[in-house]
Amino acid sequence: MEQPPFHRSPHTAVQDVPDRNAGGDRQIKVLWASRTSPEPVSTPVQGQDDGTVALAPRHGHDGRAIRRFLEGRMSHGRLAVAVLAGALLLPAGAVAQQEVAGARDFPLIKRYEGSRLIGYESRPFDTVKLIVGKLTLGDNGQPAPAAVRELEGRHTRLLYLAPSQRSSLEVFRNYENELAAKGFTVLFKCSGEEQCESVGAEIYRVLYPPTKALQNNELSKVAFNVPAEPHYLAATLSRPEGAVAVSLYVAVDRSTAFPETKDRVAVLLDVVEDKPMEAKMVTVDAATMAKDIAATGRVAVYGLYFDTDKADLKQESAPSLAEIGKLLKAQPDLKVYIVGHTDNVGGFDYNMSLSQLRAKSVVDQLVQSFGISPDRLKPAGAGLIAPVAPNDDDAGRSKNRRVEIVKQ
Repeated sequence: MEQPPFHRSPHTAVQDVPDRNAGGDRQIKVLWASRTSPEPVSTPVQGQDDGTVALAPRHGHDGRAIRRFLEGRMSHGRLAVAVLAGALLLPAGAVAQQEVAGARDFPLIKRYEGSRLIGYESRPFDTVKLIVGKLTLGDNGQPAPAAVRELEGRHTRLLYLAPSQRSSLEVFRNYENELAAKGFTVLFKCSGEEQCESVGAEIYRVLYPPTKALQNNELSKVAFNVPAEPHYLAATLSRPEGAVAVSLYVAVDRSTAFPETKDRVAVLLDVVEDKPMEAKMVTVDAATMAKDIAATGRVAVYGLYFDTDKADLKQESAPSLAEIGKLLKAQPDLKVYIVGHTDNVGGFDYNMSLSQLRAKSVVDQLVQSFGISPDRLKPAGAGLIAPVAPNDDDAGRSKNRRVEIVKQ
């Protein structure tokens, strides 16, 4: 069967890729399409002799899937043409790109010697899901980690390109040693595809999908295009000025379409500092609390803050605690339940226990700091069973994390 002609445009390029199954003697012709191409990206992948047609996926980095398809086709002596929907064609100027302007290393963690900082982003307050378990394919067909920790705080994301002729293991071990020297505790660590991920649930799909790719330059957009030899760890460090959590992902890029990243190790470092969100909500004062309790029998308080996965009240909670103390002193006959509520991150039993412990922390502070009789206060944990908003996004989850004062 005659091979169909290539469809060429300013958004595509053809590349000859050596066929490893044939010792490199044969070539696979690959038609690469830009992620920003306005043309359809479901172009057929057609065999030379039997007319079999497959479609390249429409979304996301899927270099491995295309590579597996091509290798399978060539192992039977066929020539294939493919479209990689997740790829970007690097302009000529991309090869000489320098470090991101205005970016800097995270002060606590050194970079691997000779690396270039090609991607950078810093957010004053963000929610980050820290992967602390192997990824498998969920019932919904999406990658799902065995366990996650949801963190909030200042989020710094750094993307490095290591020097050539370095293995992903060497780079990973250097970072691992650096974190250990700084006192970090490793929560989860894996090396290789067997330990870290499953087919269809590769770790890069969660950490660096197209929707999360740093947009600093063309190199940052195509990082981890066809990642191999992955290594990952999650670690935390406790310190007086606030805890720090780190997500480290290291892999070598096997894509042959982009010379600047070909066979180079990329390092994705996410750092979350436990810093309070800038307070924009007005603290509910004692008078407002009294009115709400008189009208509905309860009042929700959002100005009580806790460290992630902990029950200890943070210093930023002082103004709201003072108003609760003022309310109780103004009404000496008032007895209340202090009820803790959580979002749906984590298991049922875990959240029930955590909400109970947090409620008890509030009661303890009211007794110790404001002299409220413990007979007037009863802590209770409602966990995740009484949401006031959907838990589908960060905004909803933040509304559900609250403490309520309920009249007995």
